[in-house]
Amino acid sequence: MRHFRKLTDLPKIFVRRLDDLVNLYDFNDFKLCLYVNNGVANFQSLSASRPVHVHVNHGESDKLSMVSNQAKAYDRIFVAGPAAIERHRAVLLDFDLDRLVAVGRPQLDTRFESVLPPFHGRTVMYAPTWEGENDANNYTSMDLFGEGIVEALVALPDLRVIYKPHPRITTTTTPAIAHADERIREILEELNATGGNHLVAPTENILALFADVDALITDVSSVGLDYLYLHPEKPLILTDRRDDPEKLHREVPVSRACPVISETTRDEILPELKPLFDSSGTEHRLQMRKFYFGDRERGSSTNAFIEAVGKLIDDRAVLLRYYEFHGQGADSGEID
Repeated sequence: MRHFRKLTDLPKIFVRRLDDLVNLYDFNDFKLCLYVNNGVANFQSLSASRPVHVHVNHGESDKLSMVSNQAKAYDRIFVAGPAAIERHRAVLLDFDLDRLVAVGRPQLDTRFESVLPPFHGRTVMYAPTWEGENDANNYTSMDLFGEGIVEALVALPDLRVIYKPHPRITTTTTPAIAHADERIREILEELNATGGNHLVAPTENILALFADVDALITDVSSVGLDYLYLHPEKPLILTDRRDDPEKLHREVPVSRACPVISETTRDEILPELKPLFDSSGTEHRLQMRKFYFGDRERGSSTNAFIEAVGKLIDDRAVLLRYYEFHGQGADSGEID
């Protein structure tokens, strides 16, 4: 609550107890609820039958956790574009795809000022994800390739490295991940002590950093897709800890349009990192950008999001008036 007081003058309500939450819905005329994750506490609000319940998630990613049978609990699911629709079609059984509403990626409409000091050479970001809650959701490259990627980067002339770890890497309890994070920081700090310009950026806004990044190395996560949307003309390299290109191409379509670092390819890619200086794949990346986000220009997603929310609110208001006119109890489930 204190955090959001600094961000907006919109009305804010902090509800601590379930009884208060129920009363909040009973004594107000809310038409729509937005959910940014699949937290268990969501289901307390889902018990309110009058509002439209809309799941928006927190990004666009090919991680397994992006699609869950929990999607069936919501009236609508806002997704970025065709890739997310295909993801739901492939994973969920007996799911109504009409619940999916493509709105692009509104978070990427915001423009940020450059936050990095000028640099005469090239800037490459290494942005690994964390290890997930279980092995199926583990997409991190940290324990397998992290130190090697950074060592290869700093060996290149006229190049600045931005190390942008997922926030949960900094608090990990996995020894191999913690060790890789520590070694990467040591490498960059030692080089900076002798005149280097590298940056460890655990808390900086990654979208603001993107403006000055010439190429990105990242794992399967929303980071690579956000970069693809904003800068399809710039090189992108992914990692694959499972070393299974066929599975990766099937489950992570963007991997078909960029080089992939794996156990099989690491000795080929890492020594010189030639893909970082090759922009010949721009056309393939543009095709993938359209597949993930639709045929949208930057700035259009926010309008699509607002229009979709407005339509759902209007439709729900019409439905509620219908129930009230016919004396049917929307909350009790009484239908003639």
